[in-house]
Amino acid sequence: MATSVWWTYRPEDLLMVSPRVYARLFELHNQALWPAQLLALALGAMALAVLLRPGPRGTRLVVVLLAVAWAFVTWTFLWQRYAPLQWGIAHVAPLFGLQALLLAGLGTLRAGLRLPRRWSVRRGLGIGLFAYALALHPLVALATGRGLAGAEILGLTPDPLAIATLGVLAMAEPARRAWALLALPALWCLQSALTLYLLREPGAWLPLLAVAAALAARWWPAPAALR
Repeated sequence: MATSVWWTYRPEDLLMVSPRVYARLFELHNQALWPAQLLALALGAMALAVLLRPGPRGTRLVVVLLAVAWAFVTWTFLWQRYAPLQWGIAHVAPLFGLQALLLAGLGTLRAGLRLPRRWSVRRGLGIGLFAYALALHPLVALATGRGLAGAEILGLTPDPLAIATLGVLAMAEPARRAWALLALPALWCLQSALTLYLLREPGAWLPLLAVAAALAARWWPAPAALR
């Protein structure tokens, strides 16, 4: 009787979805949630406005909005839609829920996270990542042939949510809290890049670039006034 051994498997054998099924996943998700996309984009634009002119209350609002988005994506996308198709996602969903709880906890603290007011390389990269996740990442669906029906919207799907969270945490203080919360979004982006690469999707490099930009911002020396 023929037996299979682990070293005969290739990385793509671990995927349980085809490129068409993966694209259809987002199409069905968007159909089920419409018109929530409009609300998500509006809230994202409001959060971006706060990042441009941050204050204590506005910062807490952004962190709470991110927490709600992580909880929402955990249940509606990962657990209900993605986990039945791909092994391992059921184990990732609780980590997304934990990220939501940690963000919610910081959002309720007066001294949870602080966002810089002065422009710097770190702040520019952070805001750039958030703006990309909000306004440009949905358009990747057009560039890759999915069409807007399969667009990935901030607050509704994991990739733009992870990238936007990286943007906020890339410039947030205190650094120890930002680093702790940055780990899961970065790991998700790496996982997503691998998935897209194995599916031969042309945008596989985008999550990698987001992680690199976030790490560069986090490691960039803070302005002297903030030290």
